[in-house]
Amino acid sequence: MENTFDPELIRAIFKLVWSRRALERERNEGTENLDGEVGAGTSKKSRPTTANANALKLSSELLRLFITEAVQRTATIAEAEGVYKIETTHLERILPQLLLDF
Repeated sequence: MENTFDPELIRAIFKLVWSRRALERERNEGTENLDGEVGAGTSKKSRPTTANANALKLSSELLRLFITEAVQRTATIAEAEGVYKIETTHLERILPQLLLDF
């Protein structure tokens, strides 16, 4: 079995993103509802966002595949240029097609 990212690390990253989005949503709702009305979306604030263990494993594997493919494509570009060190410019060249493929 190949190495993959720790699902707990992925969960922590997801949790960080979810909390930032919740804070953004609260700020946006605060500016839209200046008169103190309670909006229809208030139930999202009290409901915790979680991820299933299988979803975390799948997300970890997808991230591993994405990064592996990026490194392989970038190495191919660097090798074609006769360079043995991957540079940022190589990654920039493959990113548009890589994002379309994934």
